[in-house]
Amino acid sequence: AAMVKETIRVYARVKPLGRRQQAGIYSVDDDEKSLSSLEIIVPRDLADGFVNNKRESYKFKFQKIFDQEAKQDVVFDNIAKPVAECVLAGYNGTIFAYGQTGSGKTFTITGGAERYSDRGIIPRTLSYIFDQLQKDSSKVYTTHVSYLEIYNECGYDLLNPRHEASRLEDLPKVTIMEDPDQNIHLKNLSLQQATNEEEALNLLFLGDTNRMIAETPMNQASSRSHCIFTIHISSKEPGSATIRRSKLHLVDLAGSERVAKTGVGGHLLTEAKYINLSLHYLEQVIIALAEKNRSHIPYRNSMMTSVLRDSLGGNCMTTMIATLSIDRRNIEESISTCRFAQRVALIKNEAILNEEIDPTLMIVKLKKEIQELKDELVLVTGKQRTSELSQEELLQLDELIETFLEDNDPNSTLDVGADMRKIKYCFIHLKLMNDSKISDKKLLLQHNSEEKDTNKEVGEEELKKLKELLQQRDNEINILVNMLKKEKKRAQEALFQLNSASAGSTVLEQSLCVNLEEGQSPASSFSLKEAKDFSSSVHRLPFLSRQTEGKMSLGCQEAFEVFKQDHADSITIEDNKELLKQRFAEAKCLGEKLNEVRSKINHLKGEITQRHIQRAVLAVSSPSEELNTLDPVEEQLRTQIEEEKKSYKIMFNRLKGLKVEIEHLQLLMEKAKMKLQKDFEVWWSEEAQNLQQEKPEMVSSSNIMTVYPQLRKPSQHLSINSFSETTRVSPSEDPAGKNNSITSSNPISKTRTPASSSTSIPLTGDSQADADILAFMKARQNILQKKG
Repeated sequence: AAMVKETIRVYARVKPLGRRQQAGIYSVDDDEKSLSSLEIIVPRDLADGFVNNKRESYKFKFQKIFDQEAKQDVVFDNIAKPVAECVLAGYNGTIFAYGQTGSGKTFTITGGAERYSDRGIIPRTLSYIFDQLQKDSSKVYTTHVSYLEIYNECGYDLLNPRHEASRLEDLPKVTIMEDPDQNIHLKNLSLQQATNEEEALNLLFLGDTNRMIAETPMNQASSRSHCIFTIHISSKEPGSATIRRSKLHLVDLAGSERVAKTGVGGHLLTEAKYINLSLHYLEQVIIALAEKNRSHIPYRNSMMTSVLRDSLGGNCMTTMIATLSIDRRNIEESISTCRFAQRVALIKNEAILNEEIDPTLMIVKLKKEIQELKDELVLVTGKQRTSELSQEELLQLDELIETFLEDNDPNSTLDVGADMRKIKYCFIHLKLMNDSKISDKKLLLQHNSEEKDTNKEVGEEELKKLKELLQQRDNEINILVNMLKKEKKRAQEALFQLNSASAGSTVLEQSLCVNLEEGQSPASSFSLKEAKDFSSSVHRLPFLSRQTEGKMSLGCQEAFEVFKQDHADSITIEDNKELLKQRFAEAKCLGEKLNEVRSKINHLKGEITQRHIQRAVLAVSSPSEELNTLDPVEEQLRTQIEEEKKSYKIMFNRLKGLKVEIEHLQLLMEKAKMKLQKDFEVWWSEEAQNLQQEKPEMVSSSNIMTVYPQLRKPSQHLSINSFSETTRVSPSEDPAGKNNSITSSNPISKTRTPASSSTSIPLTGDSQADADILAFMKARQNILQKKG
């Protein structure tokens, strides 16, 4: 098998500074041929009251450094595309992001939630891979994805369809098994098949959503856990017995900052220990690999290093992105990230082409070969077998003879191998058949002469019947011919339309146009229902819908309305809605334009045909030399058609791109809505608890849970039944999309005076309702104060 030996490629990416951050001093130098270097300068602070001008400077080399302005597509093209190409060729690949919390790892790997152009490495890689697979028809490909989260040394499957996860612990636990050949197997990690980019994106979205819901407020798990999204590809040429299997890990490591810095205790400390432990083991593995004469590499120490065992010093093309947040406060962390990266860059991997043989095909092949060899042996040694042929073999031979006799091809042969017993049997059999045929013929001749007389009367009767039948059949045929003509005419018209672009694309384009007409009204909110019409070809994954049981109580809902007005996510959602409307309108417009161009092309073709007819008539009436020359008018028409076809192609590709973008925006919007709701739940539960502490006489401890039943199971009222037909969005948004603005007029909250905590509220006696009223009054008062 082919082998590629190379060190792990290491890149750096500098995160843009926030508004309040002070820039550290660093410079990027791209002069050297293959590598670029990053210099970080640490100013010495004022010491002992006098100025010390010594500066310390650190220099690090990287394959390439992406500075603050670098865009996501450039990062993808440089880092991920080469790895994806190798994976398509049958090698394993890994890309992992390493850096402190907030330095842009998730943004680089998964992408931002705001804009389509912010897509990260995972969605872009999926897009690229499926594009390539579509182009390559020489092999049969199957693609699966898995999504694993490792938190406190436990693995969790983020893509399990059967789990309603409200806590990380509810997700299926993934464990590591090792087989006798020291290969790692992940037990309980589900592999989901993705036949196209859309299904894969939906799976990524499902995993991200599960991950988001599983975070608790005190554990922003995203920075405390490692996430590994893996794309598994297997390919096989038709008829060949070899299968290629490769996998691509895209890894978002936990934050690399040290415990001391986070200044935490209790639960968070054990967590920080764990997280640092797994990164610490990662470091140990890397140090061990970089040392020349180490025989033992401590992969087994942590789950993460076990899972990435092949990626580090094994059979894999590996790439690392060090993400740096270069502001003053983080200079130390940035330097330690760079140091780690330099160590990683020393590791050599040997990537081997992963080919294996399909055992079942191989067995068939070998059996056949054995039989041929046995036969050959018999012929060569001349030793004839004397044993009788078995019943089974005789039946087999009879079948062979039968097929041989029925085959009309003059070149067909009767091949029974080199076994003389079989050959003899066949000859005898044929002789017998031949004898019986000759005797049959004699009998037949006698029989015929006797029957001739009686047949005459019967014949006339038969003839009459047959004539009638013939008439009937004729009528039927005529009807069918007429139908066929109509069909043919229709087919020709369709074909004419199809010719204007490559056949496959037009079909897709037509389906798009049709759907655009159905799903008009870009003015109403772009609901997922319309999106369904828009991409009719798309089958959503069945398990993406989160069912809802409990609904919000009225008080809770009203508070949600007010909460929503202030929340940053709701602005994102609004922006996304606007963008979707624009994209949708653009798609519709494009569809119309495409239709125009198509009819234009057809019109031009018609003109050319007219031209041909005229010239043919001319040639008949006055034959002359010049008619054989080229017709300039026709040439002009042809160039026009070419031009139109070009613009058609450009528009068509744009429409395809729009479709993917609209998909992506919808997923982002869903994600933002879920986040908004989740933040609200957390806030609401805090309000409810504060209320209990302040007014224990009104809210007995037994119904604190009824104030906020969602505490027990946050996903209970996640009524974003996102992918079912009904498209119920969060309770606040009316499904019809009538009140599109998020700041829905809420007359009650504006006209009533805020209830101060001293106001006595008439309690209804229904503990649930009372608790809700109290919680809501308190919540609204808080919000109004905040706004005021």
